[in-house]
Amino acid sequence: MRLIRVFPRRTSLTPTDELAFVGSPPLDRPQADEVHVSCAFTWDKDAAVYLVRAWGQYYSNVKLGGPAYEGPDGFVPGQYVKTGVTFTSRGCNNHCPWCLVPKREGRLTEYEDFAPGRIINDNNLLQCNHAHLDRVLTMLRHEHMIFFSGGLDARLLTSEIADELRSLAIRELFLACDTAAALKPLRLAVQRLQMPRDKVRCYVLLAFNGEMISQANARLEDVWHAGVMPFAQLYQPPDRWIDYSKEWRGLARTWSRPAAMKSLMGAAEGVSHEKRTTSTISDSH
Repeated sequence: MRLIRVFPRRTSLTPTDELAFVGSPPLDRPQADEVHVSCAFTWDKDAAVYLVRAWGQYYSNVKLGGPAYEGPDGFVPGQYVKTGVTFTSRGCNNHCPWCLVPKREGRLTEYEDFAPGRIINDNNLLQCNHAHLDRVLTMLRHEHMIFFSGGLDARLLTSEIADELRSLAIRELFLACDTAAALKPLRLAVQRLQMPRDKVRCYVLLAFNGEMISQANARLEDVWHAGVMPFAQLYQPPDRWIDYSKEWRGLARTWSRPAAMKSLMGAAEGVSHEKRTTSTISDSH
């Protein structure tokens, strides 16, 4: 079957082959048996509905689905991401109040026949059973430039798993620290991984449940000092889009760009060193 996949917006995971499109149909349209409009974000649902109508003018079989919609939609997992990205499981057994994954995807389900890939995008890979995890790690031993983009649960990252991960050619690995309580398991996971900061990123949810900018900034600095590179994300509820203030947007932008973070924290550490040196000189007199 010749399938066109359509997306409301381009992301880092959007496929780039000749049958993948972002937005309205082009003038030069390929032949296809079906068109699937895949919507990842709830705030893009209106745009996705528009695209169904737009593509429906030229194709008789246009379907709508994707992660933004609850329940199964018949779309094949992994068919709507670029080459190299794979999902070996779906769903999550946690019930974090800010996360929509359990509601949309249900409890964790492991795929028996997952597509090969070097970019692992599972919601919670470490919740999978040992046999499944072994299969994933065995696949990755033959890969280079490996990314764990979906994030690994720091609470489940044992010393044994950390040893296995260090044996792989990892380019980037994501953990998460969405609350102050998550700092302790994050620090332990970082100690076990023993990997450089540039390889270990950390999703950090901001502004959830009335969090103040000062609190968010302090947590981001704590994540940095834990030895990982934060990736800040402003909370967005499922039923609306929050238009955050310039200050919030600036905080999230700074703490999602490695160069900006290195400059900020390097300057802060330099000031701290200068203060300590000045204090020592003063004390000696």
